[in-house]
Amino acid sequence: MMNFFKTNRNLLWLTSIILSLSFIASLILTSFGTVDVKSHRLDTEKGQFIVYDLFKPKSATSESKAPFIAIIPGFQRSKEALSNIAIELSRRGYVVALIDPYAQGLSSSSLSRIAATTQGYGMFALVEYVHTGVFDFVDLNKVGATGHSMGGNAAIRGADYFGKQAIQNNSKSKLHSVYVSGYVLTLRDNILKNSQSNMGVSYALYDEGAFRNELEGWDSANMQIAPESIRTVNNVLPQDRQITKVELGKYYGSKNNNTLRVIFNEPVLHPFQPYNFEATKNQLDYFEVVFGSPNPINSNNQIWHWKEILTLINMILALTMLIPISRFFLNLNLFASIKKDIPTPLNPPNFKGKVLFWSIFFFSAFIACITFIPMVEVAKVFFEDAAKRELTWFFPQRMNNSVMLWAALNGTLGIIIFYLSYRFFGRKNGVDTKSWGLRINRIDLLKTFLLSLVVFTTFYGFLFLNYFLFHVDYRFWFMGVRIFQPEMLLVLAMYFPLFLIFFFSNSLRINGAMRFKGQPEWRSMLIGGIANSLGLILIIIIQYSVYFKTGTVYWSSNSTDWLSVNLLFGIVPMMFILPYFNRIFFRMTGRVYFGPLVTCLVFIMILSTNTVVYLPIK
Repeated sequence: MMNFFKTNRNLLWLTSIILSLSFIASLILTSFGTVDVKSHRLDTEKGQFIVYDLFKPKSATSESKAPFIAIIPGFQRSKEALSNIAIELSRRGYVVALIDPYAQGLSSSSLSRIAATTQGYGMFALVEYVHTGVFDFVDLNKVGATGHSMGGNAAIRGADYFGKQAIQNNSKSKLHSVYVSGYVLTLRDNILKNSQSNMGVSYALYDEGAFRNELEGWDSANMQIAPESIRTVNNVLPQDRQITKVELGKYYGSKNNNTLRVIFNEPVLHPFQPYNFEATKNQLDYFEVVFGSPNPINSNNQIWHWKEILTLINMILALTMLIPISRFFLNLNLFASIKKDIPTPLNPPNFKGKVLFWSIFFFSAFIACITFIPMVEVAKVFFEDAAKRELTWFFPQRMNNSVMLWAALNGTLGIIIFYLSYRFFGRKNGVDTKSWGLRINRIDLLKTFLLSLVVFTTFYGFLFLNYFLFHVDYRFWFMGVRIFQPEMLLVLAMYFPLFLIFFFSNSLRINGAMRFKGQPEWRSMLIGGIANSLGLILIIIIQYSVYFKTGTVYWSSNSTDWLSVNLLFGIVPMMFILPYFNRIFFRMTGRVYFGPLVTCLVFIMILSTNTVVYLPIK
């Protein structure tokens, strides 16, 4: 027993630390035990359902009813991505429902191709459900909704939907107040005129998607002069009090008749707006004004960031834990034959070799950069159903399809370049193919694949246990390692083969072409990390260099291109650390196969559970 603890002390330490930090994160999530947090499922219609986390303050009772606020994440986001808002609202006494939008997280797909518009991503059904009186601790006269990005559109559409319903029934709107973050495209007269809800609007001054707004350049995101914000305010003002410029933070109209309007314009980029202290403060102040906090706390007093820090540490530790998990199983007799001697590294390159190395380095980054957006367009043709948001079993992930094609293309080109460099240069300069770690028999290859499945299962099994115990996963802002429904295993199996081309190519290059005698490992892996992510980093640099110079992002021909570049914020970190894992696993096994198999399974599941999935409804 003592030998077991000694051999696996790193695994045991990591497990203990992750559980401990998750426990502390859960205390923050529940406002140190003053809020109960539980997941619920709401069956809506025709087989559709949403999953939501209900944050119920213990102060909310049938005798002391509290306001209710539904939180709707945006496109590509699950409920955990906006847990920060839920934490801050619930600790102030509001009952909060944090939903997984349709086709995202644990919720089902939607029968509507425009679910945010027609169903509020499931929020409409939830508000109707709340108004049945199922929660006797909710004040039905104070029901609100808030959302970011496409979730903000859902909030706007909710004001319109329930406003029309109220007009038709000659009653008050079931949606007393909404807060719209990061979305102004549907703040139009034909939608605003039916609203019977108070409305706050928060838009990032540096929102990359503002090129779609009515004005151009930097003016499009300036909410003081933007037609969308002026229209939102004027919609509730009498003709003789119409404005031509919005005073930010000023409350117009009256909350007594649900015509209150306020506009905010925080200096931040679109994807980071929900995690901005000022933006969070403005939202808390808004709900204080329209509802009144059951438990008043100064809006500058925010604790959500501590949970983000803890779950970030856990995400790093959990990924690191892949290493001792692998070592544990490699020490079993079943997998012992997989371990081989580490092949001799390459000799340090001569001058011509260095020129070739760095030429390939930058050429590969260039190819990775220029092929990404074209693959976005190609994916629309190859995977037409997903591109049109139709329910399908054929590669149902609209955004990941382009990433998969890009990965398969660049992985294939990487293997070709690797071979050609050997064929025309390496072979003539003493490169021994044994250094690549390619030779393996079929039994060991099968065992390697089996081991990768065991490691993957153990990694995610521990995540599910952690989530069951503490209701937290591993994440930082919108990047997360989260739990999933069983259908996602079928999705993983579908995407795995094409993505594996890239992951294997990286392992072959990092271990077969970037491992030299006398070179420190840290330098070798740093070069590998930069090489693997530089092409995508260049896309971000181009996008934002042009944006900060002109006020319009470079890739702005359509919303898909902009959103695809936005997606890279979560992909680049994975691309950077991939070579580190491939080198470490290579040193464990002496072969190039185990690393890409494990990392492809884990990283692609991470990618797949953080995007939209248009799976058919059962």
